[in-house]
Amino acid sequence: MNAAPPTSRQRRQAVAVALMFFAPLGLAFYLYYGHGTWRPGGRVNAGDLIEPPRPVPALALPLMSSGATDPKFLTGKWTLLYVQHGRCDDECLKHLYDTRQVRLALDREMNRVQRVFIADGDCCDLEKLRAAHPDLIAVRASAADEPLRSLLPSRPGAVNSHRIYLVDPLGNLMMSYAADSRPKGMLEDLKRLLRLSSVG
Repeated sequence: MNAAPPTSRQRRQAVAVALMFFAPLGLAFYLYYGHGTWRPGGRVNAGDLIEPPRPVPALALPLMSSGATDPKFLTGKWTLLYVQHGRCDDECLKHLYDTRQVRLALDREMNRVQRVFIADGDCCDLEKLRAAHPDLIAVRASAADEPLRSLLPSRPGAVNSHRIYLVDPLGNLMMSYAADSRPKGMLEDLKRLLRLSSVG
């Protein structure tokens, strides 16, 4: 025996059920991809995205101890970059401490992250710096790092903005953290990036 053909009421119910499922999905796609400038209001990352990311040139920079960095030292790992002008004051020391603790908190993933500090040669006691931060790549500020410094987002009126920058393993400057950013936010960003990234 053949089943009875669906009635118009059954067809309307089927269409209504389909619309309940597909309409919100279609609206979301339209708003996100077809509406141009609309984006969801909430943001996941704690840092400020640098859009578009800025490729960092290969640079051999003088180390504070002796020698120089490999020209491609800003690739292959995620890099927390901190640039200091003048003496390393209390705020500078705090940011160095924060980045060290964030890296340590990554536990088994910590070797995927490196810390780079660019500062004037007389910024601090080098022996104390080494003792407190044995993993830190300490670079002596010079004309050689100008191509890198020129890529850092400028902050009007700030000689030293105390910002921390994030460089991805492909060598792209892609995020920065304001001076008052909480280390916990930086840690959560890095955990998320390391989880999603297949490089670095």
